[in-house]
Order: sequence, then C-alpha cells, then structure tokens
Amino acid sequence: MVSVQLKNCYLTIRCDTKGRNYKPGDLVMVETKEGIQMGKVLSEPWEMNEAIFAKPNCKVIRIANAKDLQKIEEQDKKVAEALKICKQKIEELELPMKLVDVSFHDEGKITFYFVAETRINFRELVKRLASELHTRIEMRQIGARNEAKMRGGVGCCGRPVCCASFLREFEPVTIRMAKDQGFSLDPAKISGLCGRLLCCLAYEANTYSELIKKLPKCGSRVMTAYGEGKVSKLNVIAQKILIELEDGRQITIKADELKNTVT
Repeated sequence: MVSVQLKNCYLTIRCDTKGRNYKPGDLVMVETKEGIQMGKVLSEPWEMNEAIFAKPNCKVIRIANAKDLQKIEEQDKKVAEALKICKQKIEELELPMKLVDVSFHDEGKITFYFVAETRINFRELVKRLASELHTRIEMRQIGARNEAKMRGGVGCCGRPVCCASFLREFEPVTIRMAKDQGFSLDPAKISGLCGRLLCCLAYEANTYSELIKKLPKCGSRVMTAYGEGKVSKLNVIAQKILIELEDGRQITIKADELKNTVT
C-alpha cells in the first residue's frame, strides 16, 4: 500500500500498488470510485494489516506520463473556463446561489456544484450553459459541509480540515458532544470553516458519554472525606472532580473517592 494525495485537494487515500514499487513524490494515475484521477505518492510502500484496516477500493494503475499531464492541464483550463462562464450566467440571471466547483465526466456531461439558502429555479441557467458549452449540464445543490470538503482549508488545529483530508462520510454532530467534553459553547470555538459544529467533536464522543456517567453533575453537592461540598468542575478523562467545600477550600479528588452524592 501507499498513501496518495489526489490532485488539487487535501484528500489522502490508501491505494493498492498491486506489488509495484512506488516512491514518495511520484505522480501516479489512481483508479477510484469517482473514476481515474491523478495523485502524488506521499509514502514508501508498506504492508497493510487487513485485520485492522479495511482493504482499500482504490489502486495505483501506473506512473503518470506526458500524455496524462497534458490531459490534466487541458482539463484544468476547461474547468476554469466553465466556472467563468457559469458565474457570468448566474450574475446575468441574478440567481441567489454561490458556485463552488465543476466536474467533467467521460460521458460528456458537466456537473456544477453550488450552495444556496433556498431552492433555486435554474432551468434558464441550464439552458444557457448548454447552449454555450454544447454538452449536457447538471446542477447539484450541496450543503455547507460539502462545500468545505470541496474547497479545503486549514482548521483551528492548524491542520487541513478533516472533511478534505480523510473523512468519507459526515457523522451527526450535536451540541451535547461539546458539553460532555467540556468545550466552551462559544460558536466561534466549536464551529468549523463550514459554520457547522466541528466534525472532530464526534471522534471521542462515545468515550466521553460513557465516562461521564460515572461522575456527578456540576453544581451537585457531594460528600467527601473532607466534608460536604459542591462540584465545580469535572475532568472526564482523568475521572477527577474539583469540589468547593463548605469552608471555601477547593480540593480535587478521584471519582472513586466520593462518599456519596447529596443532591
């Protein structure tokens, strides 16, 4: 196996080399479920343990040749031209939509991806685009998360956003996950580039959900070896509790050191 970064995006995938030897930096043609794409090898080949990782459905076909590079260059020019034309038509028709990306298909179809707050009547837009580009046109409305996945970017952690790096499917993310993990509920701190809740809130949600069941709630009164007190703060992972005693002292104890919960 090798890790391959697909062209023009942060997405990195594991690919079967079929026993061939590739080295980091090689430009290769990769067969994916979206079709054949160009990518750059990022790692030395390694043996993958199928007991841990699922067998990938992508494989490296061969090293990219001059013909492949020329085709990609021509396709990039077509994409830039199609985006320019579509944006012009959207402005002419004054449609409340934002164009995100475009893809060309081998069967002679072009798909434009856009975001909009409401449903858009784009029949006239499709008619004008078909007349200008002389091919079948498909308009596909996507959500804010998919827009971030297509555009890419850097998250608050300083790394490329997860959706454009390795996530294949979007999992539901709730505000409860942020609360359980002790995050500030400031939208600016728990939202991604898409404006939705951070995908990474779901990564450890099940662990926190189970561990928090073993702890008293913040604000509840508990009995300790030092007397009665009120729970001020929880450290869910360490299973420790910050307690303010009746005399104003603050102590930190482990959950299993509690005598009982008073209220």
